[in-house]
Amino acid sequence: MGSAFDDLQKELKRLPGLGFRSAERLALHLLVERPERLPQLVEALQRGASQIRRCRVCGGLAEAEVCGICSDTERDDSLLCVVEQVLDQVALERSSAFKGRYHVLHGKLSPINGVGPSDLNFDSLSQRLASGGIREVVLALPNDVEGEATCHYITETLVPNEVTVTRIGFGLPSGGGVLYADPVTLRSALEARRRYS
Repeated sequence: MGSAFDDLQKELKRLPGLGFRSAERLALHLLVERPERLPQLVEALQRGASQIRRCRVCGGLAEAEVCGICSDTERDDSLLCVVEQVLDQVALERSSAFKGRYHVLHGKLSPINGVGPSDLNFDSLSQRLASGGIREVVLALPNDVEGEATCHYITETLVPNEVTVTRIGFGLPSGGGVLYADPVTLRSALEARRRYS
């Protein structure tokens, strides 16, 4: 084990989007430049870890058993948008283009990486679709090989015949995901969705 600073830097580097230099700058910022912010950060992380969980309905983030989106009575229950990660749901919500419900898979099928159907949030998706009331499933998954395989699995295995399946894609670059698209692009992609077959 290294020094306390090295350990902090190593743990920060494990966070998505932080390389060695960014982790070093963040560690120095918290310890040297703004040490008064450290207790609030630690408290917020601990509170988040103890209070935030997966919504039992959609798999998104919730502080209660059901998230605010799933408990919102103003949303359209007949539209269900399937996304890969919570961050994709957040990005779509930011676009204000979708007023239905969501389902977060927490990944995508990738046999080469050992990710199969049992590793994703498919069971609750299957239950939601089987309960009826959904007329359209919007597949907002990445436009890559794993995203296409996941769309195919959902369409062929989970979605009843009477439910329309659409796929966003217009406006999103090939190989790109929902997370990095701007709100205008996401709005365009949702409004120009097409039937997935």
